[in-house]
Amino acid sequence: MRAPTLPARDRSGVWPRVQPVVALAAVAAVIAVPLYIVVITSAKSQAEALDPDLSWPTSWHWAENYGAVWDQGRIPAALWGSLLIMVPTVVGVLLLGSMASWVLARRASRWVTPLYALGISGIVLPPAVVTVVLLLRQLGLAGTTVGMIGVYMGMYMSTVIFFVTGFIRTIPHELEEAARMDGARPVTVFFRIILPLLGPTLSTATILICLYVWNDVFYAFFVVGGRMDTLPLNLYQVASAGLYLENWHLIFAYVVLMSLPLLVVFIVGQRRIISGVTSGAVK
Repeated sequence: MRAPTLPARDRSGVWPRVQPVVALAAVAAVIAVPLYIVVITSAKSQAEALDPDLSWPTSWHWAENYGAVWDQGRIPAALWGSLLIMVPTVVGVLLLGSMASWVLARRASRWVTPLYALGISGIVLPPAVVTVVLLLRQLGLAGTTVGMIGVYMGMYMSTVIFFVTGFIRTIPHELEEAARMDGARPVTVFFRIILPLLGPTLSTATILICLYVWNDVFYAFFVVGGRMDTLPLNLYQVASAGLYLENWHLIFAYVVLMSLPLLVVFIVGQRRIISGVTSGAVK
């Protein structure tokens, strides 16, 4: 007796044809329209930018606005401060997080599951700012670049462990066993076998951590505020001081300049980033 068959889905309805339009409209409303307003307003005069809208400027002020922001907003010093914090943070958290993920993915022990849960707990448990600041003061690292790097590494180590551990479990054990049979030590196995295979996953983790660190003003304000400039912290300070009061054209010009380095990073690594996001589903 043949089992009853389900009727084929009707693909001639309205929704399959409307769905792409709805998706594009949602993307435009959430991303394209705010981005358009930011870029266009950054080229307007002060009078036209008092009420940011979708209208084009009557005259373009690209050079004037961006030049004023570059000089008055202390962009070079803030850019150096952001890079001085972000680059060591990304390198350190990727390296240490990958090594920890390798151990968690390969060790067979009853302690692995609790340690993994502890390692990724930072994703859902935000750090207590007061406790972090007090600890840094006890260690003599409050207001220092090293202290800020340590805070970020502690915050985003969980992200790397979460991404990398699952990916390493898909790598065949035979690759490592063959290297050990040739006399390779664990450090050699990690750097020559495991780490090169983590490129797509680490690219995804890199862009996420860069995004978090580059745009952070909350933790930077409490740890290095007043002692060091970063781009978002500097924007907050000059806006609070009244330099950019009602000067939306300058604020948006600053936002555009602040976003350019991350945009370049994403464009350069977009293929590897997309590959890292989809690698878990393919393997």
